[in-house]
Amino acid sequence: MAKKQDNTGFAQLKQGLKDKSPDRLYFFYGDEVFLLHHYLDQLRKLLLDPLTESFNYHRLNSETFNLQSFADSVENLPMMAEKTMVLVEDIDIFKLPEADRGKMTELLSDIPEYCTVVFSYITAAWKPDKRFKKLWAAVEENGTIVEFKKQDQKDLVAWVSRHFASRGKRISTELCTHLIDITDGTMTSLSSEIEKICAYSGAEAICREDIDAVTEPVLDAVVFQMTDLLSSGNYIQAFQKLQQLLKMQQEPISILGAVGGNLRRIATARTLLDHGKSAAELQKLYGIPDYPARKTMDAARGFSASFCARAAELVMETDYRMKTSYDDSERLLEVLILQLAQEVGNG
Repeated sequence: MAKKQDNTGFAQLKQGLKDKSPDRLYFFYGDEVFLLHHYLDQLRKLLLDPLTESFNYHRLNSETFNLQSFADSVENLPMMAEKTMVLVEDIDIFKLPEADRGKMTELLSDIPEYCTVVFSYITAAWKPDKRFKKLWAAVEENGTIVEFKKQDQKDLVAWVSRHFASRGKRISTELCTHLIDITDGTMTSLSSEIEKICAYSGAEAICREDIDAVTEPVLDAVVFQMTDLLSSGNYIQAFQKLQQLLKMQQEPISILGAVGGNLRRIATARTLLDHGKSAAELQKLYGIPDYPARKTMDAARGFSASFCARAAELVMETDYRMKTSYDDSERLLEVLILQLAQEVGNG
């Protein structure tokens, strides 16, 4: 069987479904759980008949998985069908005992033609330990490794628009972008928010008020808005964003962590700009999609290198005070935002 690299796994999966000839072994992981579930469902529909699925679909998890149950599931012949499917959820095969790793290596190297095995990783991380060379070779040589990444902005906007349309609603590109901006940008979260917005709105055309009425922005989204306001000199509005986070009952230390993380990304973007680099470099460094990388580069244009250095100091000082003093954490955050605003004003 041809060796498959994880950078082409998603394309290979789609082609296999299109050709109705999926591979025998897959490893599914990634941030976009909605897509992961979607392609699991597509595989099930392709491989299994609803009338005989209960006989030919084998699902194992941390409570039901062991080497014998896995081997039995893989080797069971199809009943009144041509194919079987085995789904193994959140099992780290590289953490198995040595004897079990050896048996797993054998099983993965000889999956029957009638069987498709999928290892999916949602609550557990996919972290292959390549020190176990024989097991890794069996994975790499026989399996298709598929990462379900967060989608780029362009694809997400089209997807959001289609999902509103399927519910008889119209939404502008601008409002699609707004919804993506205030959520975590995953299809899983967006699907849930779209349902809420459609249930709330009585009109055919979605307006911003519909979105803001039922969608609570995620922490990172509000923090990004806050730093964006600081860069444009809107200090009062930036301070109001902090108050919004506090009213959302976000923990001050979590807010500080998000502010610090965002400012570090902006500082990196500022350095890249000063060296003539593009958003693609930031995307590569942080492993983020194209759109947030470009947004961060745009935000960095509003800050100087000296501001970035001073901002890092202020965040560290605030963190130290939160953890070592009896001062009110919310007050310390308010002071931080005021200090950052002053630093922006100083250039």
